[in-house]
Amino acid sequence: MSIVIEIRERAARLVALLQSRGLTIATAESCTGGSLAAAITSVPGCSSVMLGGVVAYHNSVKAQVLGVGEELLAEHGAVSEPVVRRMALGVSALTGADCAVATSGIAGPGGGTADKPVGTVWVALKVADVVQTRLRCLGDNGRDANIDNCVNEVLGLLCDMLER
Repeated sequence: MSIVIEIRERAARLVALLQSRGLTIATAESCTGGSLAAAITSVPGCSSVMLGGVVAYHNSVKAQVLGVGEELLAEHGAVSEPVVRRMALGVSALTGADCAVATSGIAGPGGGTADKPVGTVWVALKVADVVQTRLRCLGDNGRDANIDNCVNEVLGLLCDMLER
């Protein structure tokens, strides 16, 4: 199955799960650049669950819009667990969404370091009052593949979290 078809199927599954539970969602995206919100909003009927999203590519937007503290960014870097956690909480507070997801990573081809190579992605998933974070190492598969793989994984993780 192609990644595009898998993303579409997972997005449809996510929207159906949110609808069946009467929950709403919002996104805070850095490395995925709005691709996650685009996947969700491609599903007919998503307007009943999708409240909005913020593409917080630059640290100033993470800080000013999502409430990620400058000291948190300085201490941990944008691609870190504390930052995505705060991004998810920030977009949830901003929109009033029941669920939120945040992504921050290094899509490539450049930007990687020894500690955070290309393909490193931190994800935060918030459902009600529960926030879970995940570190994903997607590899250096090219920018588009890394973004698609991240979106696909995040949709799957959200579905799994909602089905528990």
